[in-house]
Amino acid sequence: MDVRIVGGLVLAIVLVSGGAFLVGSGAEEVRPVSFEETLRVGMTGVDVRTAEARGYDLPRAQVFYGQYEYVVGYYGVESLVSQLESGTARRQFGDPLAVFVTDFSGAGPSLVDGGYVDVRTDPAVGWVRADEAVYVVDSGARTPAGPTAVSFSDRADARAFAEANGGRLVSWDALPDAVEPAGRATEAAFREAAENRSNWADRTVDARQTLRERRVSVVVGEDAPTLAAAVAAAPPNTAVELPPGTYDANLTVDKPVTIRGSGPETVLDGGGNGTVLRVSADRVAVTSLSITGVGSVGSRPPPEDATGPLGTTLVYARSDAGIALLDANESLVADVRIDTASTGVSLRRSDRSVVRNLTVRGADTIGEGSMGVLPIASRVVVEDTDTRGGRDGVYVHRADGSVIRDNRMVGGRYGVHEMYTSDFLVANNTIRETKGAVVLMTRPTNNAVVDNRAVDNRAGVIAVGDTSLFADNVVARNRIGIDLGSTRSLVTDNTVADNGIGIRSVTLLATNDLIGNDVVGNDRPAVASSGPVNVWTSEGRGNYWGPVPGLDRDGDGTVDSPFRPTGRVDVVASRAPGGPTLSRAPALGLLRAVAGSVPGLREGGAIDTAPRTDPVRPDRLREVRNRTYE
Repeated sequence: MDVRIVGGLVLAIVLVSGGAFLVGSGAEEVRPVSFEETLRVGMTGVDVRTAEARGYDLPRAQVFYGQYEYVVGYYGVESLVSQLESGTARRQFGDPLAVFVTDFSGAGPSLVDGGYVDVRTDPAVGWVRADEAVYVVDSGARTPAGPTAVSFSDRADARAFAEANGGRLVSWDALPDAVEPAGRATEAAFREAAENRSNWADRTVDARQTLRERRVSVVVGEDAPTLAAAVAAAPPNTAVELPPGTYDANLTVDKPVTIRGSGPETVLDGGGNGTVLRVSADRVAVTSLSITGVGSVGSRPPPEDATGPLGTTLVYARSDAGIALLDANESLVADVRIDTASTGVSLRRSDRSVVRNLTVRGADTIGEGSMGVLPIASRVVVEDTDTRGGRDGVYVHRADGSVIRDNRMVGGRYGVHEMYTSDFLVANNTIRETKGAVVLMTRPTNNAVVDNRAVDNRAGVIAVGDTSLFADNVVARNRIGIDLGSTRSLVTDNTVADNGIGIRSVTLLATNDLIGNDVVGNDRPAVASSGPVNVWTSEGRGNYWGPVPGLDRDGDGTVDSPFRPTGRVDVVASRAPGGPTLSRAPALGLLRAVAGSVPGLREGGAIDTAPRTDPVRPDRLREVRNRTYE
């Protein structure tokens, strides 16, 4: 690009910036919209749905911004105050044209169930301009996110509410000093939550291991002619021993016993008809054996009319399986190999159960296979498994709090597939050659995806939901590294290398923190959907994008000029001969400065205002380039 052309463009922009993009007085005529029409932030989807299902009224706000086509809605004025005070909203959306807050005047609000707002005449709840409202703070009113201010258009109504519920009255100007800004989860809090789940998994695994120590009461072939007869004869809390050999199965275990094989040479054969082993009692263990002859029900995709969470549950729950646990809490499946055309191990309503050291060999094609491990409505631990083929390695459905760790998955549709599941941990898994290595769907919350290796997939991590942690992962040689559709989440310390697209942000509201990552060697470092700029820097901490244009004059480890990983000029300048010289041209610097400050010219996409000069994890970056992850 000719620097003279850039300079001419800057001059033209400066000449028109005196009035062409100024906000006119018509902003006074802006009227509030239905809250359902806004893009909403401030609380997790789970908290909002819970509050609304119980009939609570959540204080809200909505803002029209100068450089954003959508109206932004806020649950709680605290979340609005946080964004306005920090300057985040202005950087992303421009100056606010109009701000409205919930008007509880005339609605008769009261506090119920420990501080949640309830009103007698819900249709009377409307909107009032924020600078005309009176706010009651310190009243005990709260939302699932914490204490909240309650706003009124009529001062007398505000005073009456304060007299009934405590608190004091403040104006809009005094509000920032009167409320506690809505806090974002810190990295320490995210990591502590992940560690707590890992510790829970450790305790759960240790507790289930005791099921392997039961006294042998029946040996098949010596004390009973068949496995079914042995299970019927065994007293509760004892073990049934299976010597090497092949045994007809298709039976149900309805008492707390341990079925212990002698290794891979002990084979349970279902004859290709239905589920091989059903478990319907707590504290059952199945260990040290192989399973074959699983039925084919569930090996085909669900019908088109099976929609929604209930339909999905019914389709997958009725799948044939090598082992199916139903209402079998605190059970154990360990050291088992399953060859199956449908599901390996399914668990329904079987909390605190453990599946470990499992090998599943599924169908050769996605259209013919089902799940390696399928927890539904069960908090479980799945660890040290090896799944290949079939549809999904581990599919978790309404399995809040589960831990999926230390597994290896190759082929199939997805590696770890989450639906309607929150508060779970996906850690230290190696996943290759899938359509999606780790796939989070249906807006979960408070999940942690850490220390995984997603290599040679169509997509590495597909992240949807809210307030989750994506950290310390190796995401390499995928078509898309991280597909980021979550909100208020932290993406940090990941190595994103040699992908087609490193990071793709598909959110309309840029609320994620993306910091401290190594994003290098990708065909395109990043792609962002249309909308406000994603600022991928926090408290001076940015990411490493490889050698980028600019200098580190003060030696603090960050380049002095910002880097736009979605911008063509910056990306080309970081790679092409002569690019760094162009990137430091004064005219181009002036263009960037004007485009960042003049209303209407602020560039979308993504920007890192403190790009690192060196990798965050150089050792791991070297490992990625020299390891196959077989």
